[in-house]
Amino acid sequence: MARTTTTLRLTTQDDTDHLGRVLAKYARAGDCFLLRGQIGSGKSALARAFIHTLLGPDTEVPSPTFTLVQTYDYDDLEIWHADLYRLGDAQEAVELGLTDAFNDHICLIEWPELLGDLKPNTALDIELSVAPDCHLATLTFGENWRDRLKDFAQDA
Repeated sequence: MARTTTTLRLTTQDDTDHLGRVLAKYARAGDCFLLRGQIGSGKSALARAFIHTLLGPDTEVPSPTFTLVQTYDYDDLEIWHADLYRLGDAQEAVELGLTDAFNDHICLIEWPELLGDLKPNTALDIELSVAPDCHLATLTFGENWRDRLKDFAQDA
């Protein structure tokens, strides 16, 4: 499957929040967003902006670092926000119900590399990195996202 990559400069926290808001516009049931990057690169901030866009700015969005997963009701589905940093092995993701959620819900997964082979092939992969004067967001996606993201550059 051919993959497309695009990189965005995020010079402020507002830029990261904006990216989260834009991505939320494109989200639908069965979508998985893989949020990669070192500690402090903006994974949780991006997820928080995404969730606030869909559920409102007053929605409490705690970090799932210790609970591993936070779920939110959204229309007739759920938004799953997972932080897998403390995951012992990939099988724990199955036990949490996360891999089942990939099919019917919207999933935001921090530290997805800990899923190993369980990562969905159709996910939108977002690598956040810290450069000297900004953060960078590199989005990699397959054909299932290509049509939906055709106007992404204008929105982002």
